Amino acid sequence: MIYVLEDDNSILELVLYALKSQNLKAKGFSEPLALQEALKQEIPQILILDVMLPCMSGFEILKEIKKNKNTKEIAVLMLSALNGELDKVKGLDFGADDYITKPFGIMELLARIRALLRRKEKGKDEIILGDLEYSYSKHSVKLKGKKIVLTLKEFEILGLLLKNIERAFSRDEILEILWGDSFSSESRRVDIHIKTLRQKLGDWGDHIKTIRGLGYQFVREV
Repeated sequence: MIYVLEDDNSILELVLYALKSQNLKAKGFSEPLALQEALKQEIPQILILDVMLPCMSGFEILKEIKKNKNTKEIAVLMLSALNGELDKVKGLDFGADDYITKPFGIMELLARIRALLRRKEKGKDEIILGDLEYSYSKHSVKLKGKKIVLTLKEFEILGLLLKNIERAFSRDEILEILWGDSFSSESRRVDIHIKTLRQKLGDWGDHIKTIRGLGYQFVREV
């Protein structure tokens, strides 16, 4: 999920359109209060943050985000008409991950977003949810400290779902991402792996929800 805080509606709509055209989930906000309320419901991977905002500057919002334990891991890309070196240094010193000035090229913006996403994925080696521990580097899954033996595809499917909690994946998407193809006639492969994965996860298998007519998603609450 990517959040965009921008008070210029024409820029906000352009950025949202560009992100969604790349199959990236995104939500836009035109004022800080709406963003603050949304952060209580869902924490995005990336925040595209305008600097010149009414009532509150983007720098102030950035400082609040980085000092809050729940939001400090959000990657922040500052979007600003302030193009002086000191402004860029200020944003980066406050914890921004990148800084792009207006006017900007939409292709450059998308490239920087992709770079931030790659950086986030590289740093996401371990995922811990309650009793469930998932480690990429160790290629292991543990429940209550006990290792669960998974096949390679079961491990990859679980990793894909855990990296994108609450996002629904179609069977064709899973096939294309993990197998390199999306033949509908082969979608049964996904169902078989999901079935055995659920069995091995026991009660945690209930967190893998079937989306009728589409595919699967991993949810936090059951």
